[in-house]
Amino acid sequence: MNDVEELKRYSGVHAKGLDITDSDRVLRRITHDGAGPGSWAGEWAAEGDRLTVRGEHLEAGRRYLMARFPYVDGAARQDAYEKSLAGFEKWRAGRGVHRLDVDLDGKQIGCWTTGLSATDRRPLLVIMGGHLTLKEQWAPALPVFARMGVAVVATELPGVGENEAPYDADAWRFLSAVLDALADRADVTRTIALAMSFSGHLALRCAMEDRRIRGIITVGAPVHDFFTDEAWRRQLPRVTVDTLAHLTGGEAVEAGRALPAEGLAALDIPVAYVASLRDEVVPRSDPALLARHVRDLRLLEHDDVHGSPSHVEENKLWMAVQLLDMLGVRNLRSRVIGLMYRLARARARGR
Repeated sequence: MNDVEELKRYSGVHAKGLDITDSDRVLRRITHDGAGPGSWAGEWAAEGDRLTVRGEHLEAGRRYLMARFPYVDGAARQDAYEKSLAGFEKWRAGRGVHRLDVDLDGKQIGCWTTGLSATDRRPLLVIMGGHLTLKEQWAPALPVFARMGVAVVATELPGVGENEAPYDADAWRFLSAVLDALADRADVTRTIALAMSFSGHLALRCAMEDRRIRGIITVGAPVHDFFTDEAWRRQLPRVTVDTLAHLTGGEAVEAGRALPAEGLAALDIPVAYVASLRDEVVPRSDPALLARHVRDLRLLEHDDVHGSPSHVEENKLWMAVQLLDMLGVRNLRSRVIGLMYRLARARARGR
């Protein structure tokens, strides 16, 4: 059973990422984490049901994803998750978003793709959320990214959603398997990973071995001390501890996952990292380690908590700027997005 007050505190960045503007109205009705009226899953799912009746499948799916938050732990959240997938299926019809299932040692990795072509292979953008995020959250962005001239695949952290690969010390290998599966329909030798939080950690680890990854954009990725500093881990939010325990089968996230300084120093790719100065999940020493060792680090810092929920729009624009730069795109679109970012940055500083 989750502490609903903690869920309310840490769900904010996810609600904003899902473009849910009325989350406070729903949160005020939530008093417990059981089932039915007043519960976390019950109230969010009721919002999804209301929007489904109106045929607003994308908006309904977003509410069902919030009902599932932070992970499936019973029938209520499982039902909400299944409804989110059903709604997404209806939404994607005719939008050029296609299903891809990748097999890795008998485990299925579910993905959504767009922009793939055997005759016009574009650079590949891999989108992955963190330990709390489903690939369907990125649904509206897939066609937008495709218009930037890339092929896109959205997937999930191992153990999350439809990624059956185990979240173990070798979890990073699943990313190479996805690239292998797309090599005939995208130019995977020019892959950019837009990988949030714990997926950012896996992308960095994979890039040390797989040179097809030519850039990484991440927010709040654990790097080293998160895995090695036991005192830090003892004060983590319960939702983080419980979710990681769920993904690992109850085992501790071992120190061996820490990224070595020499491996980071060997990276010859740009790494764009959004850091939160009051991050309660990732210690400040982790982005500092990147700053000391990664030769091309683009660091954006906010005086905010994990995920920088007060800077979501600014971060989206900054990441778009970084993506276009990593792709070598210099055109009117890149200039406009750059201007939009600078304006958003100025507004944020003026708050």
